[in-house]
Amino acid sequence: MEDANKKHWEHVYETKNPDQVSWTQEKPQTSLDFIRSFGLGKEARIIDIGGGDSHLVDFLLDEGYRNITVLDISEKALEKAKARLGSEAEKVKWIVSDITEFETDETYDIWHDRAAFHFLTTPEQVSKYTNTTEKNVKGFIIIGTFSKNGPIKCSGLNIQQYDGESLSANFGAGFEKIKCLTENHTTPFGTVQNFVFCSFKKI
Repeated sequence: MEDANKKHWEHVYETKNPDQVSWTQEKPQTSLDFIRSFGLGKEARIIDIGGGDSHLVDFLLDEGYRNITVLDISEKALEKAKARLGSEAEKVKWIVSDITEFETDETYDIWHDRAAFHFLTTPEQVSKYTNTTEKNVKGFIIIGTFSKNGPIKCSGLNIQQYDGESLSANFGAGFEKIKCLTENHTTPFGTVQNFVFCSFKKI
């Protein structure tokens, strides 16, 4: 299963440009607002889960954050991000891993995930993910997924829809909800996807 997953995402990033995939955002404003709202310094350890070739890392570097990690199952996606960033890419730690296989002793002040968590569709995958956050997150989590009013598939794969309550239920053992909001994301092809974003603080 993991290999098929990896193959799928390598193919997506090998064959499509950012304007050909639905999740592309010019500026990830909601994510940046959440990150700023925590009031942490520029040395905060931030990990972007399923970051792919997202531009979040560009904006974080511009704002002076110094401890950024980007994790994605697709090596090709991370290569694209590195190429875009040029020499700035050397300031970032890049990890190729399926999040359900990810093991580390590192701890993070901010765990950010926009549109990766909703691809985990079995209880085992979800539980592995939440266990990893409980073990490795010391500060805050930001999770953005398709809402109950959002798509039921993405990139040809089934996803799990969420609302504030169901996200809170998943992370409630180790984290306290700060706030949730929904927003419409307009894709590069003009369709609208409804997302729910929630932030949590480690208990």
